[in-house]
Amino acid sequence: MASLFTRIVQGEIPCHKVWEDAQHLAFLDIVPIQPGHTLVIPKREVGYLFDLSAEEQAALWRAVRTVEAAVKQATGSARVCLMVVGWEVPHVHVHLVPTRSASDFPVPPKLKQTPEQLAQMAERIRGRI
Repeated sequence: MASLFTRIVQGEIPCHKVWEDAQHLAFLDIVPIQPGHTLVIPKREVGYLFDLSAEEQAALWRAVRTVEAAVKQATGSARVCLMVVGWEVPHVHVHLVPTRSASDFPVPPKLKQTPEQLAQMAERIRGRI
Protein backbone atom coordinates (compact mmCIF):
# COMPACT_ATOMS: atom_id res chain seq x y z
CA MET A 1 0.00 0.00 0.00
CA ALA A 2 1.26 3.46 -0.88
CA SER A 3 2.46 5.66 1.97
CA LEU A 4 0.56 8.78 2.94
CA PHE A 5 3.27 10.85 1.23
CA THR A 6 3.10 8.81 -1.97
CA ARG A 7 -0.63 9.47 -2.03
CA ILE A 8 0.14 13.20 -1.67
CA VAL A 9 2.65 12.98 -4.54
CA GLN A 10 0.03 11.22 -6.67
CA GLY A 11 -2.55 13.93 -5.92
CA GLU A 12 -4.88 11.61 -4.01
CA ILE A 13 -4.50 13.64 -0.82
CA PRO A 14 -4.23 17.44 -0.91
CA CYS A 15 -1.30 19.32 0.55
CA HIS A 16 -0.10 22.90 0.91
CA LYS A 17 2.68 22.59 -1.66
CA VAL A 18 5.52 25.11 -1.42
CA TRP A 19 7.95 23.70 -4.02
CA GLU A 20 8.67 20.76 -6.26
CA ASP A 21 10.96 19.51 -8.97
CA ALA A 22 10.93 16.27 -10.94
CA GLN A 23 12.20 14.18 -7.98
CA HIS A 24 11.07 16.08 -4.84
CA LEU A 25 8.08 17.71 -3.22
CA ALA A 26 7.97 20.18 -0.33
CA PHE A 27 4.77 20.94 1.56
CA LEU A 28 3.65 22.30 4.92
CA ASP A 29 3.33 19.91 7.85
CA ILE A 30 -0.34 19.77 8.89
CA VAL A 31 0.66 19.56 12.58
CA PRO A 32 3.55 22.03 12.67
CA ILE A 33 6.05 22.52 15.46
CA GLN A 34 6.27 26.18 14.36
CA PRO A 35 4.48 28.15 11.61
CA GLY A 36 6.20 27.39 8.31
CA HIS A 37 7.22 23.84 9.35
CA THR A 38 7.81 22.20 5.98
CA LEU A 39 8.49 18.64 4.85
CA VAL A 40 10.78 17.86 1.92
CA ILE A 41 10.40 14.40 0.41
CA PRO A 42 11.70 12.44 -2.53
CA LYS A 43 8.79 11.57 -4.80
CA ARG A 44 10.03 7.99 -5.01
CA GLU A 45 8.81 6.10 -1.96
CA VAL A 46 11.74 4.91 0.12
CA GLY A 47 11.23 4.14 3.80
CA TYR A 48 14.70 4.81 5.19
CA LEU A 49 17.05 7.68 4.43
CA PHE A 50 20.08 5.42 4.08
CA ASP A 51 18.31 3.23 1.52
CA LEU A 52 18.51 6.15 -0.92
CA SER A 53 21.48 5.97 -3.27
CA ALA A 54 24.31 8.44 -2.67
CA GLU A 55 23.09 10.39 -5.71
CA GLU A 56 19.51 10.47 -4.41
CA GLN A 57 20.71 11.63 -0.99
CA ALA A 58 22.76 14.42 -2.56
CA ALA A 59 19.78 15.51 -4.66
CA LEU A 60 17.54 15.45 -1.58
CA TRP A 61 19.95 17.69 0.36
CA ARG A 62 20.08 20.11 -2.60
CA ALA A 63 16.28 20.24 -2.48
CA VAL A 64 16.36 20.77 1.30
CA ARG A 65 18.79 23.68 0.88
CA THR A 66 16.54 25.29 -1.74
CA VAL A 67 13.46 25.04 0.45
CA GLU A 68 15.30 26.00 3.66
CA ALA A 69 16.33 29.35 2.17
CA ALA A 70 12.72 30.11 1.22
CA VAL A 71 11.33 29.03 4.62
CA LYS A 72 13.90 31.12 6.47
CA GLN A 73 13.18 34.21 4.40
CA ALA A 74 9.38 33.78 4.44
CA THR A 75 9.20 33.30 8.21
CA GLY A 76 11.94 35.72 9.25
CA SER A 77 13.45 32.97 11.38
CA ALA A 78 16.98 33.13 12.73
CA ARG A 79 17.61 29.47 11.85
CA VAL A 80 15.78 26.58 10.29
CA CYS A 81 16.32 23.43 12.30
CA LEU A 82 15.95 20.10 10.63
CA MET A 83 15.06 16.62 11.65
CA VAL A 84 14.96 13.26 9.89
CA VAL A 85 13.20 10.78 12.12
CA GLY A 86 11.89 8.08 9.83
CA TRP A 87 9.33 6.29 11.97
CA GLU A 88 6.06 8.18 11.72
CA VAL A 89 5.56 7.77 7.93
CA PRO A 90 7.50 5.07 6.03
CA HIS A 91 8.64 7.53 3.35
CA VAL A 92 11.85 9.56 3.70
CA HIS A 93 11.11 13.11 4.78
CA VAL A 94 13.11 16.00 6.14
CA HIS A 95 11.40 18.36 8.58
CA LEU A 96 12.39 22.03 8.23
CA VAL A 97 11.33 23.96 11.34
CA PRO A 98 11.82 27.75 11.41
CA THR A 99 13.10 28.98 14.79
CA ARG A 100 14.06 32.18 16.54
CA SER A 101 15.63 30.46 19.57
CA ALA A 102 16.50 26.99 20.83
CA SER A 103 13.21 26.82 22.74
CA ASP A 104 11.30 26.88 19.43
CA PHE A 105 12.53 23.37 18.61
CA PRO A 106 11.62 20.79 21.24
CA VAL A 107 14.37 18.30 21.95
CA PRO A 108 13.57 15.15 23.93
CA PRO A 109 15.36 14.58 27.23
CA LYS A 110 18.87 13.23 26.79
CA LEU A 111 20.10 9.94 28.14
CA LYS A 112 22.73 10.14 30.87
CA GLN A 113 25.65 7.78 30.42
CA THR A 114 28.87 7.24 32.30
CA PRO A 115 32.26 7.80 30.63
CA GLU A 116 32.69 4.01 30.65
CA GLN A 117 29.40 3.46 28.82
CA LEU A 118 30.37 6.10 26.26
CA ALA A 119 33.81 4.51 25.77
CA GLN A 120 32.25 1.06 25.25
CA MET A 121 29.80 2.37 22.68
CA ALA A 122 32.50 4.32 20.85
CA GLU A 123 34.57 1.13 20.64
CA ARG A 124 31.61 -0.88 19.32
CA ILE A 125 30.97 1.71 16.59
CA ARG A 126 34.67 2.07 15.68
CA GLY A 127 34.87 -1.72 15.38
CA ARG A 128 32.26 -1.67 12.63
CA ILE A 129 33.78 1.08 10.48
